[in-house]
Amino acid sequence: MGSRTRARRIAIDVLYQADVTGSDGGAVLVEWEEAGREIPTFTRDLVEGVTSRLVELDRTIGAHSEGWRVERMASLDRTILRVATLELTVLDTPVGAAIDEAVRAAKDLSTEDSGRFVNGVLGRIAEDLGRTGA
Repeated sequence: MGSRTRARRIAIDVLYQADVTGSDGGAVLVEWEEAGREIPTFTRDLVEGVTSRLVELDRTIGAHSEGWRVERMASLDRTILRVATLELTVLDTPVGAAIDEAVRAAKDLSTEDSGRFVNGVLGRIAEDLGRTGA
């Protein structure tokens, strides 16, 4: 697993924990550091970015999820979508990398159906942003 993939997975773990416990992502990040866990810089960027832009990210995801309200999505799928949407809208990560990593995370950590769902939502977001290239 590459270093950015690993950093994304750690960010997903931190943000998922924050989501299911109703905690702030930054607070969970501090807990992880205090427990002696290594937090890559890119993980910190993702967690802080998602945490500070949560309302905006959820609005974007909701507008592109065709019949799904963000709060009704599976927590893990919602978390993966938040990270990838941040990458597409703020961090200017290449579209192919952001979507491929999110789909792979959804398939590995959630379900095959989650992979398709994540791919569809992120594809619509990228298209709306005019970022359909790789």
